[in-house]
Amino acid sequence: MSFAKGFISGLINVIGNIDPAQFLPSDPPPPRRPAVFSEQNENEEEKQFRRVFQQLAGDDMEVSPAELMNILNRIIAKHGDLKTDGFSIESCRSMVAVMDSDSTGKLGFHEFKHLWNNIKKWQAMYKSYDTDGSGLIGAQELPNAFRAAGFPLNDQLFQMIIRRYSDENGNMDFDNYIGCLVRLDAMCRAFKTLDKDNNGTIKVNIQEWLQLTMYS
Repeated sequence: MSFAKGFISGLINVIGNIDPAQFLPSDPPPPRRPAVFSEQNENEEEKQFRRVFQQLAGDDMEVSPAELMNILNRIIAKHGDLKTDGFSIESCRSMVAVMDSDSTGKLGFHEFKHLWNNIKKWQAMYKSYDTDGSGLIGAQELPNAFRAAGFPLNDQLFQMIIRRYSDENGNMDFDNYIGCLVRLDAMCRAFKTLDKDNNGTIKVNIQEWLQLTMYS
């Protein structure tokens, strides 16, 4: 919890020191919709994605943390240019928790699609900032990689992120990069929801504070 408190404090400080409009978290996943609505309103690309999702998720059309871990690790195994130890069950539980907008403990179609689109976008950024082709992003490359993702962070917060998500040499592999961005994205969305005046400062009560810190 001490890391979470420090992470939140650093996030609050850095947003307060720059224009909050520079932070560009993704939009939240859309609400769950009835199957009839989806069938009538989805384009062909979305229908194709839904068919793939059904194959991955099974009859319940939801992805649990364990299923998410298996899906991501099967996919990442095909990308030899990305260094990773594999997505852990703890990391996938965390990703499900911050993406689970309807509190089912699993990811429905729209929640999974939202996460998947973010992962694809961030994968492209990861590869573009892996300038030496090592499959890792070094400490010197990380600030620009996070800035490109919409999160211009200060040095204090970067040092905290490096201590939490990087190896002893300051290098960050792919699964840690994605896990960190998923949490950071969710926390920034939560912050902007509470920042009613869009001035980079918030006041939170104990319940709101606990909701924020539980993201990490």
